[in-house]
Amino acid sequence: MISVESLKVEFGVKPLFSGVSFVINERDRIALVGKNGAGKSTMLKILCGMQKPTEGQVAVPNGCTIGYLPQVMILQDDTTVKEEAQKAFADIRKMAAKIDEMNRQLAERTDYESEEYAELVERFTSEHDRYMMMGADNYEAEIERTLVGLGFKRTDLDRPTSEFSGGWRMRIELAKILLSKPDVLLLDEPTNHLDIQSIQWLEQFLMQSAKAVVLVSHDRAFINNVTNRTLEISCGKVIDYRVKYNEYVELRKERREQQMRAYENQQKEIADLRDFIERFRYKPTKAVQVQSRIKQLEKIVPIEVDEVDNSAMHLKFPPCLRSGDFPIICEDVRKDYGEHNVFKNVSLSIKRGEKVAFVGRNGEGKSTLVKCIMNEIPFEGSLKVGHNVQIGYFAQNEAQMLDESLTVFDTIDRVAKGEVRLKINDILGAFMFGGEASEKRVKVLSGGERSRLAMIRLLLSPVNFLILDEPTNHLDMPSKDVLKEAIKAFDGTAIIVSHDREFLDGLVSKVYEFADGKVREHIGGIYDYLASIDDPSVAPSQSAEKSPVTATTSNKGNTNVQADVPKESYAERKERMKKVSRAEKAVKESENKIEKMEARLKELDEILCKPENASDMKLITEYTSTKRALDEEVEKWETLSMQLEEMKSEK
Repeated sequence: MISVESLKVEFGVKPLFSGVSFVINERDRIALVGKNGAGKSTMLKILCGMQKPTEGQVAVPNGCTIGYLPQVMILQDDTTVKEEAQKAFADIRKMAAKIDEMNRQLAERTDYESEEYAELVERFTSEHDRYMMMGADNYEAEIERTLVGLGFKRTDLDRPTSEFSGGWRMRIELAKILLSKPDVLLLDEPTNHLDIQSIQWLEQFLMQSAKAVVLVSHDRAFINNVTNRTLEISCGKVIDYRVKYNEYVELRKERREQQMRAYENQQKEIADLRDFIERFRYKPTKAVQVQSRIKQLEKIVPIEVDEVDNSAMHLKFPPCLRSGDFPIICEDVRKDYGEHNVFKNVSLSIKRGEKVAFVGRNGEGKSTLVKCIMNEIPFEGSLKVGHNVQIGYFAQNEAQMLDESLTVFDTIDRVAKGEVRLKINDILGAFMFGGEASEKRVKVLSGGERSRLAMIRLLLSPVNFLILDEPTNHLDMPSKDVLKEAIKAFDGTAIIVSHDREFLDGLVSKVYEFADGKVREHIGGIYDYLASIDDPSVAPSQSAEKSPVTATTSNKGNTNVQADVPKESYAERKERMKKVSRAEKAVKESENKIEKMEARLKELDEILCKPENASDMKLITEYTSTKRALDEEVEKWETLSMQLEEMKSEK
C-alpha cells in the first residue's frame, strides 16, 4: 500500500536515518520501535506527508487514505462531543443533504414525463444506492459505539468538548480517525490518555476492523496484542522483523550478539593491519605490502552495534523504618465536588508490604482518593495513616516540584546516599539521561524528561510507603523494567495508579476498581481482575450493572471491604481462557497463511509482467490456484475471527 524507498532525514551533521526502504502492506500491524530520539515520530510524520525527507520518497497509491494521531495536536472547543465526532462523516453528511434535496425536488415537481425528471430520478437512485452501500444510515450508532468504547458515557455525548480535559479531547480525535476508516492508521502513543478498558477496546478494534496499522507505543501488552511485525530504528537504519514485539526482543538479542562477535573480529583485523603498517612502514622491501594493508584499512566499513539496553541494571530502594501493620485504613470515606459525588462508602485497609493497584476509567476517583490519603483535599469519613509511615508520592504534576537551577546529575546527587552515588550515571542512563543529557539544567527539560527525573529522585528516597500516580507515562520499556524490578524488591507498601497491564502484571497482589462512585476490592493480579469481569472490553461500570452483588469481609483493622463475588469458578474461567487462546492461535495461523500467499501472489505478478513469462502456463496455473486458496483462507479467517469475538463476549 505504501512504499518507502531510500529514505534519508538530516537535522544536523549526522543523519537521523538513511537508506531506509520498506513496504506497508494491507493488514500489516506494525510496531515502530527504537530508543527516544531515534526518529519514530519523525517517520510517522513523513509517512503521512506532514514532513519531507532529505532524500528518498514515499509512494502512496491514488485513493489510499491515511489517518494520523500525533502525540500533541491542536484541539477544537466549539462543538459537542458527538458533533465533533460527526466530522469524520463530513462527506457522508454532504451526500445525505444532497439526497434530501433531490428527494424534496421529487416530491414538489409534477413533470413526471419530462427527461429532466427522469434524470433526477436516476441521480437520486444512484446516490441513494451509494449511500446505503457505505452503511451511512448506521453511522450515528457507529459514532456512539466508538465513543463509548473509548470511555465516554452516553450522557457525555451532548456535552461541549470544552468541558473535557486535554486527554479526553484526544480520545475524541482518536474516535474521529477510527470512524473515518482510513486505509492506513498511524498512531503515536495512542494509549497515553486511555484507561485499561479503553485500551482493550482499541486493541479489539485494531485487530478486527483496521486495515493497516503503524503505531508507536511503550505499552508492551498493547503492541504485543495488536502487532504482527516490528520495525526497529537503530543506528540510523530500519531493521524489519516480521514478528510481534516479544519475539522481536529475542531476535534483537541474538542479532546484537552476532554484531558484537563481528565487531570484535573486525577490531582484531584492524589492529593486525595497523600493527603490520607500523612495523614495516619504513622498510623498502615491504613497501608494496604496507600500501596494500593501508588500502585494505581504508576500505573497511565500521560495523555498528545496536545501542546497549540498560534494562538489566538493578536498582534498590534505600533502607527505611518499619511502618505499622496497616499503613492505610479507610472507613466510609466520601468525596463530593459540589453536587457531583466522586465516591462514597469507601472502606478498605492496606497491609504493610502489600502492592496494590488502583484501576478504573479516568474521572472515577483514583487520583482523588490518593489526594485524600495525602491530606491534600478535604473529605468525609475516617482515613488513618499508620504508625511510622513515610510516604513517597509521585504525582502526575510531580515534575513541577524540581529545582530548575540544578542540572540533572546534581538533582540526583543531592538525594543519593552511600554506594548509590557511585552508580548515578548508570541510573541516569537507564532512565534515558545518559551522556551529555546528565548535564542539562532542569529548566530546559521537557515535561516527560522532568517526570522521569522526579521518578529517579523518588526511587532514591528512604520511604516505606510508595504512592505512584501514572508512573510509566513518560518511560520507555527498559526504564519501566528497571522501575518494576525496584518496586518488586521494595520491602515497603505501594499503591500504583496505572493503566499499564504489563507493568502491573506480577507486581500487584490486589486490585481496587473505581467505578460508579464505589471502590471494589479484587484479590489477585491485574489479569485475574480482568478475567473476573464479564467482558474485558467493557467498562467496570457496565459489569457492575450486570452483577451488583457484593460480599462483605472483615480484616484485622475491623474495616469492611466490598468485594465482587466471582461470576464463574476458577476452573471454568481457566477452561474458557484456554479456548480463547486456541482460537487466537487459529486466527494467527490463518493470518500468517494469508500473508505468505499475498507475498507469493505479488512475486508471481511481478514475474508474469515480464514479456518472456507472460505465456508460462505453469506460473499462470500457480497464480490462479494461489488466488483461489487466498480467497478461501480469507473467508476462513473471517469465520474464525467472528468465532473468537463471540467467545470473548460470552460470560
